[in-house]
Amino acid sequence: MTSLEELGGPVPQWWVYRGRWKDGDGPGCATQQFPEPPPWRRFGLDGIVEPREEGEGPGPDDPKAPVPAPKADPEAPSWEDRIAVSYQGDRNAHDLVNAAIHLRRPLLVTGPPGVGKTTLAASVAKELNLGPVLRWGITSRSTLREGLYDYDVLGRLHDMNLKQRSGHWKRQESEREDIGRYIRLGPLGDALLPRRLPRVLLIDEIDKSDVDLPNDLLHVFETGGYEIPELRRIDRSPVHVLGSDGNDRVPVHQGRVRCAQFPVVILTSNGEREFPPAFRRRCLFLELERPSGERLHAILRKHVPELTDLAQVQDVITRYETLGSQGRQLSPDQLINAVRLRLNAQLGPQDLATIERAVLHPLSGA
Repeated sequence: MTSLEELGGPVPQWWVYRGRWKDGDGPGCATQQFPEPPPWRRFGLDGIVEPREEGEGPGPDDPKAPVPAPKADPEAPSWEDRIAVSYQGDRNAHDLVNAAIHLRRPLLVTGPPGVGKTTLAASVAKELNLGPVLRWGITSRSTLREGLYDYDVLGRLHDMNLKQRSGHWKRQESEREDIGRYIRLGPLGDALLPRRLPRVLLIDEIDKSDVDLPNDLLHVFETGGYEIPELRRIDRSPVHVLGSDGNDRVPVHQGRVRCAQFPVVILTSNGEREFPPAFRRRCLFLELERPSGERLHAILRKHVPELTDLAQVQDVITRYETLGSQGRQLSPDQLINAVRLRLNAQLGPQDLATIERAVLHPLSGA
């Protein structure tokens, strides 16, 4: 692991996220209190909610109800645990992450493929014990509505038709219908629920979005909330809707959602487009560089625990670094695959060309 001396001295006291650099640190071991937001980024602690199973204990809309920490889904894949523990950042990355936490501003992370843009979000969530990362993968068809919530109107109509045909549906029952079971919050919508501790939201590859999406996000980022018009039209409140990452139900009061703590928002970009000035003004910027030297070696040790001596694979490391210096676009995970192939397949130095052809291919060009 990178030493503190190489990072420029001891860990700054203002850091909340410390990157597990202190001896004995590990996921969920943060010793710092989550800082208070600036006055202009406070959204209030009224109406704190947490997901729950309907019928289990006091409702989350009860102000006297205890508020548990976010729980990981036991059936969720464990890739977050693995990549969070193996993440190796530098001092600049940790400075920017902590600045984003203190200022409650989104962090736009750029850099070549494979440098740790996605794993940074997992590392922050695990160390600060903020629950699983809420991930929103962006495509050219992504819209703000997709990130906030989905209303399954066809499923609702289908269920109503079935009840009508079976004779179990009455007109007055539509007033008491559980519309919340047809509404599921998206990753962004879930991240903006009023919680005592924020969630980590990863908006992945924002540069692939439609040209309007970054501007559409500005109002949500500034106000810390949004409306669900389908719930504004009904008289009952609250309505319990489905959360983004499970089947827990959360209350929405009068069709409005507004965060208590602005989420830790990490947006990633491969640098394929420019963003409008209004969007850039509201973000902090972090450019990750391809790791080298001791940081690259530390990443190898974390991802390949069976590697006991770097001398075993020094020729592979040297070849990776040589190709990079010659202008070939490579990523650290390709080196990890090359080292695993060398060790697991018991290949020797004479097989270096085979390893290069298999996994050290350029990431750009034909």
